[in-house]
Amino acid sequence: MIRKHFQFKQTIATILADKQEYIDAAIEGMFSARQELERYIARDPFFQITYFPYLLRVEGRTIERMSTAASVANVGPMATVAGTIAWAGVEAMQQAGAPFGVIDNGGDIALITDRELRVGVHAGTAPPSNRIGFIIPPQKHILGICTSSATVGPSISFGVADAVTVFSSNVAAADAWATAICNELRIDNTDILHQINDPDINGVFAIIDSHTIKWGTLPAIIPMRVGMHLITKG
Repeated sequence: MIRKHFQFKQTIATILADKQEYIDAAIEGMFSARQELERYIARDPFFQITYFPYLLRVEGRTIERMSTAASVANVGPMATVAGTIAWAGVEAMQQAGAPFGVIDNGGDIALITDRELRVGVHAGTAPPSNRIGFIIPPQKHILGICTSSATVGPSISFGVADAVTVFSSNVAAADAWATAICNELRIDNTDILHQINDPDINGVFAIIDSHTIKWGTLPAIIPMRVGMHLITKG
């Protein structure tokens, strides 16, 4: 298996594939999505800065995916950017014939796999961090596993959760809801989980300090050690 670190502007990703041609396809797919986004922002800068839903009907898959997912989750469209770009990259890998491909775009993951995978949770200094993971069964269709955190990484969050991980076949939606849930979830207030009105969302796993919170249908959860060297970072 090939593991490739890829960085271009704000996109900092790890790509996993069995062949170099699939790595190349992933990079091309992510470049294409970024170019579409940058062209649109040049015409409409508000898209990049708003924290509120901004529903658009435009030509261009990336912008429409971002705006639609963000509007359903009630967040700004840029809350979906990492997941959406990872999604485009794995789509390109799939179109190139890859049966296996993973893109971890700074904690927002899109994947297809012909084998069982283990995906760990990194939640900074929270006690469960790097000790919990998921067993992902083979997936012919793209799966999104997106994580938002109020305590880890550079992303803006208005919450307190150390990690909120959302599973969905719609990777943009997984990213949007991870942000929305992380903004509002508290140990003593899980109301936001009852507001998930998106049928694409399968399950949510959250860590707040030493507490874990589960919602919906999740992959098998296992104890595991996550090597810090495997965490995508710039």
